[in-house]
Amino acid sequence: MKRMLVAAALAGVLSASALAVELPAEITKRGSIKLAVVPNYPPMEFRDPATNALSGFDIELGEAIARKLGVKLEWQETSFAEFMPSIATGRVDAVLSGFTDYASRHEIATFVDYLRTGPQFFVQQSRAAEFKDIAALCGKKVGASRRTKYPEQIAAWSEKHCASNPVFFVGTDGSADARTQLKQGRIDAAVQGNETLPYIMDLEPSAYKPVGEAIADQFVGIAVPVKEKGLQQAMLEAVDALIVDGTYKTLLAKWKLTDNALEKATINAGQ
Repeated sequence: MKRMLVAAALAGVLSASALAVELPAEITKRGSIKLAVVPNYPPMEFRDPATNALSGFDIELGEAIARKLGVKLEWQETSFAEFMPSIATGRVDAVLSGFTDYASRHEIATFVDYLRTGPQFFVQQSRAAEFKDIAALCGKKVGASRRTKYPEQIAAWSEKHCASNPVFFVGTDGSADARTQLKQGRIDAAVQGNETLPYIMDLEPSAYKPVGEAIADQFVGIAVPVKEKGLQQAMLEAVDALIVDGTYKTLLAKWKLTDNALEKATINAGQ
């Protein structure tokens, strides 16, 4: 029994020391980490309608990471367009806000990837019979956020599968706008990250129907300044520790993201 207790104690020490990486001096001195967020992308991050408090998978993941690192957490609300400038100028330490890891962003940010995602077509449930398979989207109006890679991914899919009857793309001001246009009948289908659809479909029962599978593989990551190697390693080890201790799995289940799980955090896996 004593040997078992000693072994357990040693395991605890090793687990704690595994996260004893050197954080940037400014973060250590401040005692907190500043994370940029735009709370308009449920279930990743949003404001609870009842309390106006920040809520969502990313919010709880950020809090868990801060606990692992032994620092407090400061959320800095900003706009999507300010994510990269905020990192480049040091206004925040990192971005944790459903931010997709693209190779085109690696010059400024290193991404610690913690979730798998992909663009997913969906339609109104009332029109589901018109879209029994994904090929039925050819020749239709499809809306998606113009601030993402979805426009070019939809175009690539259309070119490959629709030949002379291509998808007609309609740019929107985000996923919420795409859903609004879908309800208004201004577009026939919409596209957003497949990590968001189960939650949205629960909020609006019988409103939407996914069509086909995700048309590309992508990763969501914590964006950290390229020069901050210590912070990158700290984030990586913190996420991996949350995977090992079961916190990550619990949060995924809570926010209906189990199908988007990664077995291990990765660095700059996005293309």
